[in-house]
Amino acid sequence: MKGLKPTLLALCVAGVPPAAMAEIHSLDDSAMGMITGQAGVTIELETKLNIDRFIYTDEGSLEVNNIFVGGANRTDMFSEMNLNLNGQANDRLDNIRINIDIARDGDAIINLLPITFNAVDFRMSTGAWNLTGTGGSTTILDNFNMDMLIGSGTIRIDTATDKLNLLTDIAIDDMDFDVPFLAMGIRDLELTGADYDLSAPQPLRVFANVELDIYKAANAAGTEVLAVDMETFEADMRIGGVLIGGTSIGSVALDNLAISNTAMRIYGH
Repeated sequence: MKGLKPTLLALCVAGVPPAAMAEIHSLDDSAMGMITGQAGVTIELETKLNIDRFIYTDEGSLEVNNIFVGGANRTDMFSEMNLNLNGQANDRLDNIRINIDIARDGDAIINLLPITFNAVDFRMSTGAWNLTGTGGSTTILDNFNMDMLIGSGTIRIDTATDKLNLLTDIAIDDMDFDVPFLAMGIRDLELTGADYDLSAPQPLRVFANVELDIYKAANAAGTEVLAVDMETFEADMRIGGVLIGGTSIGSVALDNLAISNTAMRIYGH
């Protein structure tokens, strides 16, 4: 009660009906200690994002144009399963419930899951990625579009280790992009879990599991920097067409792609 001025406190008490006052009892310290917020906080999210231009400037600049993040607006994701995995088609990032809890040991746990028993459809697209400076401009990436499903996601901030752990399940149904300065393009890139079988497709096996630890650690010079570790990533990847000079030179498939023991240290120079 220290934060309430006497006049404000009096006004608050004066506004309470006498019948309600009869039910108000003071609590001792032990009773107050039993009052805890055990239910946590839930957020139901529906959104889409448009950015005309993102510019990162060092001496020259990197410009990313026409950024869109939202729903895939499709009901035919992974059509070989003949399932409507992503429900009602629209361009909004929706069907997301975020549960936020603080554990007894102080860990923050943020759990992202679909509101209905389903996957979350996600689309990200951009226009040209341009490098600009006194020497001119070069387009390094263009016509980027990625449609994917997100099965789940958990973020845990561990007070014992000071690490942020990110765990999520993703499946890319279609990714296309061009690399103009190399006259190259990628069409119909698909990424799934390593156990996903096209001849016998199963929804629970379509997802590739991604787990990252994000924290601070020393770089080679002994300075504390941003650290990102990935223990294991396993997936299957299929590319429908690799374009060189505007013409497809064929398709590519990577079976049981495994990336392990990967550590990055990120800092300015």
